Amino acid sequence: MIPRLKERYKKEIIQNLMGKLNYKNINAVPRIEKIVLNMGLGPDGLDKKKMETCVKDMSSITGQHPVITKFKKSISNFKSRKGANAGLKVTLRNDRMYEFLDRLVNIALPRIKDFRGLKDSACDKFGNFTFGIKEHIIFPEINFDKVDTIRGMDVTIVTTSNSKDNTIYLLKEFNFPIIKDTEKRKKKIKKTIKTENKEETKEKA
Repeated sequence: MIPRLKERYKKEIIQNLMGKLNYKNINAVPRIEKIVLNMGLGPDGLDKKKMETCVKDMSSITGQHPVITKFKKSISNFKSRKGANAGLKVTLRNDRMYEFLDRLVNIALPRIKDFRGLKDSACDKFGNFTFGIKEHIIFPEINFDKVDTIRGMDVTIVTTSNSKDNTIYLLKEFNFPIIKDTEKRKKKIKKTIKTENKEETKEKA
């Protein structure tokens, strides 16, 4: 069975983006290429039982067995040694990617307490949208009663888009709850005003 978001992309979203973004070639329309999830293990990386729990939870959330990442060098401040377990990583493509996306947008994110949306500043100019999830228990695959520790993870949506605006247009078509990062905008305005004031002071001097 074809995932509903995959089918929706082919039947609706492509046409919508061609109209909004003035694409002439259907192959040029941006698409989601892959979704990468990373879960840091911290001290749990040294505990075999907790490691197994983390792997099981990540597998349940994504429908795919994670890859265990290792520390590339020893860091005394973080009590980590070279070669030790650092985290778990899953890269989703094709049907599993669309199925995860569906659960993320329509079930998991709405479960976040006082959730107002994902800030547009999470998007970079290369077409990547990265955000953090503080509690993995928002996913329906996780049984809260059996959770020993609440863990966070980072999610990166990798697209074929070549601009920040087009990436946001694409994700909004999938009903991603993206909002303006007003705090970042305010800081940028303050920085601009401060720079202009400095230049005026130099001219007067």
